[in-house]
Amino acid sequence: MLEDLFKIVKQRFNDDIPYSGKSDIAATPEPVMYKCPRCQNSIPEEEFIGLNKVCPKCNYHGRLTAAERLSLTVDKDSFVEFDSGMRSKNPINFPEYDEKQAALREKTGLDDAVVTGEATIRGIRTVIAVMDSRYMMASMGSVVGEKLTRAFETAAKRKLPVIAFTASGGARMQEGIVSLMQMAKTSGAVARLGEAHQLFITVLTDPTTGGVTASFASLGDIIIAEPKALIGFAGRRVIEGTIKQHLPDDFQLAEFLMDKGFVDMIVERKTMRSTLSDLLALHGYKKENYEGAEIHG
Repeated sequence: MLEDLFKIVKQRFNDDIPYSGKSDIAATPEPVMYKCPRCQNSIPEEEFIGLNKVCPKCNYHGRLTAAERLSLTVDKDSFVEFDSGMRSKNPINFPEYDEKQAALREKTGLDDAVVTGEATIRGIRTVIAVMDSRYMMASMGSVVGEKLTRAFETAAKRKLPVIAFTASGGARMQEGIVSLMQMAKTSGAVARLGEAHQLFITVLTDPTTGGVTASFASLGDIIIAEPKALIGFAGRRVIEGTIKQHLPDDFQLAEFLMDKGFVDMIVERKTMRSTLSDLLALHGYKKENYEGAEIHG
């Protein structure tokens, strides 16, 4: 009798356990999703990467690494890096700055937030600079400023154009006044490139803000932006709090800035390479050797 009672209790207990929908067969893992910051659409991250990080719904162009950008832009095996291994010091002894940089170098494989060098785009030789937002949001410190300045100076000396892909949160606060000095330093280098009668094209990508926008990024002879890129100096909340007005929803987006005349053209990633080569050719740069250097790609 007691045995029968236990059977009844056990049966009732099992009946009360809700069905979980799980089986002994291992479930297929859910794909990692990417959520677009502009339209909030979610797609599998693998699909987003396969689209070169362009949202299929709103055409927002996501952030690329420096290596990804170079792969999409320059001729294969043509890129030769400048000033690799250059690393920032800690000029104002900012707490934990050295440790943070060491961790970022290990995580990203970068020495700092910009990669500079020389390459060809459809056979036309150019100096190119690419900022990488993975490294302290590509903030401009002493190394970023120095590498950019050297790139401009090298281009002026070799009679080459410069193409700079910008993506930055602005000046690097961990380097204090040394960081702010890079704004004047890079702007002066752009001026010297102009004196050498060489073309400077800036490509503003998401986001380009702060001291980078207020210096060399705004000084291009031709200013290109990627679709839906955030471009500005101060942030929306700071401006609204200062002027006590509500700003348009598309304020500081590439399309808004083109309408206001700040940006010359908006170019999609899939046509960026051909657009850049066409602009270089239009300004007289040819698919030929210069000073005996070999054309790659």
